[in-house]
Amino acid sequence: MTSKITIQDLEKSIREVPDFPKKGIIFKDLTTAFKKPEMFKFMIDELYELYKNKGITKVIGVESRGFIIGAALAYKLNAGLVIIRKAGKLPAATYKETYALEYGEDTIEIHQDALDANDVVLLHDDLLATGGTASASLRLIDKFGVKEKYAAFLMELTFLDGRNILEKNCKDVFSLVHVK
Repeated sequence: MTSKITIQDLEKSIREVPDFPKKGIIFKDLTTAFKKPEMFKFMIDELYELYKNKGITKVIGVESRGFIIGAALAYKLNAGLVIIRKAGKLPAATYKETYALEYGEDTIEIHQDALDANDVVLLHDDLLATGGTASASLRLIDKFGVKEKYAAFLMELTFLDGRNILEKNCKDVFSLVHVK
């Protein structure tokens, strides 16, 4: 008999890597959770249960770790998968959005034919930190005038307060794990 996986089990399965990507940062590495079938299934099932009755038509995975759960979740929700990538990675006409980073700025893109006004979208990325990437992603989604926007993350660094930026432009923001 297998025991039920909990959020605490998920938290324990996440590796901490000191001084990555730079000195003083403790990186929360989700790859250790992804490699465990029961954890991978748990993350997808938890998000599915939350969004299965929301009428999601497209799951939007943000480069690159957002693609992992985003693809599996789109499959389970019977929704399409749309990807948001860094500039220059998509082959057709795109919308672009530039946003600030600690050390400069970055640009992300979405195909101009990715969504339409009838879509209900779930934006998914692995981590919510300052909210910069997710906020830029929501601005890209706004270009399509979709019906509704939700945002889901595997982990949130609550001390960086990124949620407050997103809640102004999104119906719901959810994270499985909260790091204080």
